Amino acid sequence: MATGFFWDERCFWQSGGNYALTLPVGDFVQPLAAGGLPESPETKRRLKNLLDVSGLSRELHMTSAPAASREDLERVHPATYLEQFKAMSDAGGGELGLRTPFGKGGYEAAALSAGLAKEAVLAVLRGELENAYTLSRPPGHHCLPDWPNGFCLLASIAIAIEAAKAAGLADRVAVIDWDVHHGNGTEAIFLSRDDVLTISLHQDRNYPLDTGAFDVRGEGDGAGYNINIPLPPGAGHASYLDTMERIVLPALDRYRPDLIIVACGYDAAAFDPLSRMLATAETFREMTRQVMGAADTWCDGKLVLVHEGGYSEAYVPFCGHAVLEELSGSDISVPDPMAETLRIRQPDARFEAFVAEQIGELADFFAKPAKSG
Repeated sequence: MATGFFWDERCFWQSGGNYALTLPVGDFVQPLAAGGLPESPETKRRLKNLLDVSGLSRELHMTSAPAASREDLERVHPATYLEQFKAMSDAGGGELGLRTPFGKGGYEAAALSAGLAKEAVLAVLRGELENAYTLSRPPGHHCLPDWPNGFCLLASIAIAIEAAKAAGLADRVAVIDWDVHHGNGTEAIFLSRDDVLTISLHQDRNYPLDTGAFDVRGEGDGAGYNINIPLPPGAGHASYLDTMERIVLPALDRYRPDLIIVACGYDAAAFDPLSRMLATAETFREMTRQVMGAADTWCDGKLVLVHEGGYSEAYVPFCGHAVLEELSGSDISVPDPMAETLRIRQPDARFEAFVAEQIGELADFFAKPAKSG
């Protein structure tokens, strides 16, 4: 079976407002030469282009998918929110939440993005694909049921999970979010449930500023099924792999999911304008290898990666290509042109030891039963 790659050019056509990085232009905020939000289509489009140029795309099962239906969306989002979003989209666009501007057709782009994630999940669970990657845009992991934020307009991963559950294809799903920002939307949707394990590795107090604390472990039936791993800025390659080995993989072993989904953001990469984490293309390759091993152990390899953030147009394609090389088992390789520079820029042994001690303390904390919130 092949590795699926779900994408659609129409997702790249979603447009936002007049921003300079994350600041609305006006008063004393000048426009940037490139203009717009950092969540532009170019990081995704350039990844797809690199796959084509390297030849890896010819080894993948490349496909689009139908947009998520209204029934799909209403399993996660209230009708009132969807109606407001659709009406504003039809009228030319606007902004419903925080830093989520969209233009005409924004609703359709977001529904298509969610549809790509949904179909990838269903195809993997049905055994039609070995694993899959979705080049979803706009992203989704910050979106609450009735409040979009952080460039996210619909909760794509949650929509895909609920579709799989409605089809009777999965009972227990684990979501690993290694986007540099806390996956607050996914957390909020599943916080009181034990049928979805949510794990977020993120830069401490980056975005959102008020979520992602390690002691938020779930509520009611969901107590113990939410894991937040806030890492200090500059944590680097070794700290990410250590976190996976000491916290994430043991949590998966305890949970034994039917399916693993990765919220695959590349904004922890060293050149991202919205983070300071020093991850590399090799970091993402190795984390993919780690989670593939867990998927082989617990869910017959059933694994889907959903593209979330990542805002370095030059570097994201190399990170994504490394992930897809690993995911597909391809012999095609594109070298990371910044590998040697980033090796030298990694934190020194003293800082790595400091972070490792923090990771060890968190590992001990998460190994203990959680109290119901």
